[in-house]
Amino acid sequence: MSSSSTFTELLSEDSTRVAENLTAILQSDTYQRAHQDAALLESDAMRGVRMLLEMTKPQAVLNDHQVDSTVIVFGGVHVVSQDLAQQRLDRAVEALALDPESASLQRACSRAERLRELSHFYDDARQFAQIVSSQAADDGRHHVIVTGGGPGIMEAANRGAFDVGGRSIGLNITLPGEQHPNPYVTPELCFLFNYFALRKFHFVMRSAGAVLFPGGFGTLDELFEVLTLRQTGMKRSMPVVLFGREYWSRLIDFDFLSDSGLIADEHLELFQLTDSVDEAWQIIKSFTPSDG
Repeated sequence: MSSSSTFTELLSEDSTRVAENLTAILQSDTYQRAHQDAALLESDAMRGVRMLLEMTKPQAVLNDHQVDSTVIVFGGVHVVSQDLAQQRLDRAVEALALDPESASLQRACSRAERLRELSHFYDDARQFAQIVSSQAADDGRHHVIVTGGGPGIMEAANRGAFDVGGRSIGLNITLPGEQHPNPYVTPELCFLFNYFALRKFHFVMRSAGAVLFPGGFGTLDELFEVLTLRQTGMKRSMPVVLFGREYWSRLIDFDFLSDSGLIADEHLELFQLTDSVDEAWQIIKSFTPSDG
């Protein structure tokens, strides 16, 4: 082989290596804009950036859609429509009939029966959102219904707004179990969060009132978040309505807290109880904010 042919082969091999190396450069994880690097954004080092994004994105979108104030609706994910609650009770009764001595099935049947009794709150939440969404002024800019975007009472409230052609917001969150937003949220106002703290921030930021229906840990967490912000003056004055006198009076003995000296007597005025959809709306509608 001549020296010229050897040199040509070396040039060819070198060109191939160079081309392969250039391809590797262009495909490298490091050779992309930082904001497009998904692995980087998901890393622990970027947690602060992700939190900032979760604060900024909903804020920008809600500003673009001119949402000036909201009405929060909280409540349990297991409080479903009466038809669905009856179906679940029927299945629980059928299962118990096959094994009447089963303590777990007896318990499941009892819980299903109680949830059927609570199911009227689904209709109440839906009706409340219908009233708010149909009577709120300024082309859907004020008193926009906002929920966690999930099932149960949240679905009922978003559904009520949907019924009358109103807008509603869903602040959904990533959870270990598979879950999706309910189908009644206004699509361009449905958000997915990773951090509970920032989700809460957006719940209360524009809120002109909050109505809490029967629920579990999540509902209680949101209730005490709102009450604490009001108690400490970190949130401007706003009505907090506990819907379902019997449920809330049995669940939380607020008078005991006051009698024990753990909260001031005036802190009992931070919330009101009602069983009336119309009264709940009137409490919010007629509320005049103070500087507190």
